[in-house]
Amino acid sequence: MANMSLKKNEMPSQNPEIRKRNFDEVALGYTPEQAIDEANRCLNCKNKPCIGGCPVKIHIPEFIALVAQGKFEEAYEVITLQSSLPAVCGRVCPQESQCESKCVRGIKGEPVAIGRLERFVADYHNANFKGKVKKPESNGIKVAVIGAGPAGLTCAGDLAKKGYEVTVFEALHVAGGVLVYGIPEFRLPKKIVEKEVETLRELGVKIETNMVIGKILSVDELVDEYGFKAVFIGSGAGLPKFMNIPGEQLKGVYSANEFLTRVNLMKAYREKCDTPVMKAKKVAVVGGGNVAMDAARCAMRLGADEVYIVYRRSLEELPARHEEVEHAMQEGIEFKLLTSPTEILGYNNPDDKKDTRNGFVSGIKCVKMTLGEPDEKGRRKPVVIPDSEYVIDVDCVIMAIGTSPNPLIKSTTAGLATYDWGGIVADEQTGLTSRENVYAGGDAVTGAATVILAMGAGKNAATAIHEKLKGK
Repeated sequence: MANMSLKKNEMPSQNPEIRKRNFDEVALGYTPEQAIDEANRCLNCKNKPCIGGCPVKIHIPEFIALVAQGKFEEAYEVITLQSSLPAVCGRVCPQESQCESKCVRGIKGEPVAIGRLERFVADYHNANFKGKVKKPESNGIKVAVIGAGPAGLTCAGDLAKKGYEVTVFEALHVAGGVLVYGIPEFRLPKKIVEKEVETLRELGVKIETNMVIGKILSVDELVDEYGFKAVFIGSGAGLPKFMNIPGEQLKGVYSANEFLTRVNLMKAYREKCDTPVMKAKKVAVVGGGNVAMDAARCAMRLGADEVYIVYRRSLEELPARHEEVEHAMQEGIEFKLLTSPTEILGYNNPDDKKDTRNGFVSGIKCVKMTLGEPDEKGRRKPVVIPDSEYVIDVDCVIMAIGTSPNPLIKSTTAGLATYDWGGIVADEQTGLTSRENVYAGGDAVTGAATVILAMGAGKNAATAIHEKLKGK
């Protein structure tokens, strides 16, 4: 029976006062009954606008119709025709600005909870499916993928399904890229990533870890000496940016990348872990994106009493997902909006905080902002309010203002065109670079963006590679 409720089924979740001190997953997932009820909100529109909002073009109404019938495994099969990482996407994709933003039910109420249903279906499959994925017959053509993040894993999975012999080269000691080093356990449990990677291995994808392409092997060597007929570069954007303000050299100043890598990949949140990380009591996180929310919420879980988000625009311009902002606020994180740092203050001697020359962080000096005329991207430009300086008392500052691609691959690959800021120049539709049979996608091309956009780029490149190589 159709469910004409104007509101989504609420997502069960941990109590904010409890979860802000643990790293267990915040959202607990739908029950089968909730999933079926939510699926019955879908009108199965003739034009299917939600598919147009999905970067990997999942057949959304089709899988939701199967959920409504209680056919969860069949729904999983529909999703995985287009997506190699459904349990990941159901948790971290910004559905509210993509598929769900196109949902007709959103005109007079809330859209269908597409992301929550995708997560439910993937989790149901992972909990109940006991068999192994059938490995396709090999076509004998070798393709190399650089980077085991969302773009690389998606490209690898799509090519493996078509019979290609795919090898993924990953610089870290585990596969997953930003899924394992960047996104916290309470948003994306690492066992979920491990399960998705294992499924790719069952498809025949080989994953070589601790392989820094550009150091151990070059792109040219992969093609000329190892016989790979195409190469996809999905190496991400892991080089952190700083503001270049005084005091960034102080002890207690982190890039968000370093902080999150220590916490997530290196398990610094565990009591018996040897990974060092500062468990500060007062933390300022500079930035307003999802990474800033992740860093702030991790700092709270490590024991901070006060955590501030310092962002130079207003709440309306905040780029982070609405759900992540809401969760952060529920957990007691304070938002210092229309505020921009000008200096990080420090002291030498922990017993004498009047000594502000260098050493340890003692505070962050900020100015208040107002919004002026729109910039070239249409966003209102922040303007400093004169004589508005003030200091926030903190002992740790985390910079979450963006990242750029590591220059290693571009500096070791002749003829690979790149932008001035470091991104690889690649065709928007196919991912083809200036090098023949070398493709690229995800953050290595666009700079830091979302998981699902990187997956879409990996998918497009896999299609283009297949079109180029299928006749050989």
